[in-house]
Amino acid sequence: MYFVGIDIAKRQHEACIMDDAGALAAKSLRFANNQAGGQKFLAWVQKAIGESRDLCIGMESTGHYWLALYSFLRREGYVVQVINPIQSDAFRNLYIRQTKTDTKDAFIIAELLRFGRYSAAALPEEKLFALKQLCRFRFSVTDTIGDLKRRAIGLLDMTFPEYETLFADVFGKTSSALLLEYTTPDELVAVDTEKLALFLARQSRNRLGMEKALEIQKAAESTFGVDIALDAFRLQLRLLIEQIRFAEAHLALLDEEIETRLAALNTNLVTIPGVGPVLAATMLAEIGDISRFPTSAKLVAFAGIDPSVHQSGDFKGTRSHMSKRGSPYLRRALWLAATSARRYNPPLQEFYQQKLVEGKHVHTATGAVARKLTNIVHAMLRDNTVFSLHP
Repeated sequence: MYFVGIDIAKRQHEACIMDDAGALAAKSLRFANNQAGGQKFLAWVQKAIGESRDLCIGMESTGHYWLALYSFLRREGYVVQVINPIQSDAFRNLYIRQTKTDTKDAFIIAELLRFGRYSAAALPEEKLFALKQLCRFRFSVTDTIGDLKRRAIGLLDMTFPEYETLFADVFGKTSSALLLEYTTPDELVAVDTEKLALFLARQSRNRLGMEKALEIQKAAESTFGVDIALDAFRLQLRLLIEQIRFAEAHLALLDEEIETRLAALNTNLVTIPGVGPVLAATMLAEIGDISRFPTSAKLVAFAGIDPSVHQSGDFKGTRSHMSKRGSPYLRRALWLAATSARRYNPPLQEFYQQKLVEGKHVHTATGAVARKLTNIVHAMLRDNTVFSLHP
């Protein structure tokens, strides 16, 4: 039996091959992350193992760089074990000289394969993999929108600090349109009041009009905002509003695509009160095959919402925190679902209130709801059942 460990990098990979006795079967190989490099790797393997077909290849799931090589080797008919870097890091600690080089890392991965002390990450089927990519990208878009909004609020705080009191949602349809058309207080003061009222009525479908126009102009006239470099502030704010609108349009497209793909998978997670299509899709895509998690505790650990333990000798820490060592996307989806569940899911709402009565902090109580919700998700996927208020 031969074991090949591959240290993944963006441009160049490093490979090490050893037999089941731990002896190196060939000198380590550095090869490019392209078609020619892949062929060079295969030729190196064949030269090292001859006619033998007893081969185990492993690589770390380092960022996204491993995926191209993984796809190439799979097309060539090889089975590849994808290992979480946390496992190889732990194995590296067994060595006294804890040096870190590409060659050493490839050797560590090969040794890890030889000892069999690892849990390979299983790639989900293509439909789930595609859904995972879309859900992760959606989180990225929402983070971008949040950042843009914070920057826009920062500009408004300088130019028109009273503006936030004028609308329930500064970035709602009417308010966004107003900021694009009349961005700074001096523009709002200069516009004819009737013209402003007609603009508000058109944008709000006649919910707002003359009264709101007068309120806005009064606030603009007495604003405490800066009156210097307004042209620069105006341009920044308009560009930010346009970027927010553009990103929100992309978000709507993503939501539609995610919901369509989720419907084709016929999942029961959408039956959980407070869990919409996006959160259900994220959970399903990140978890993949539920048989990978024989117990709900395994799934809780994978999500990284299990408590970290600090113990040494007679000392045992009394304050624990989330380990946060699993999938950050699953953890985020579960946290958002728990935040919603504590309001709309009666059993979990009662559980949340119970934790508050016990003196738990809001975040601690929400974390407890997230763990309980994870147990429910595990049972639903395992048994292929819908959510029930009375289990």
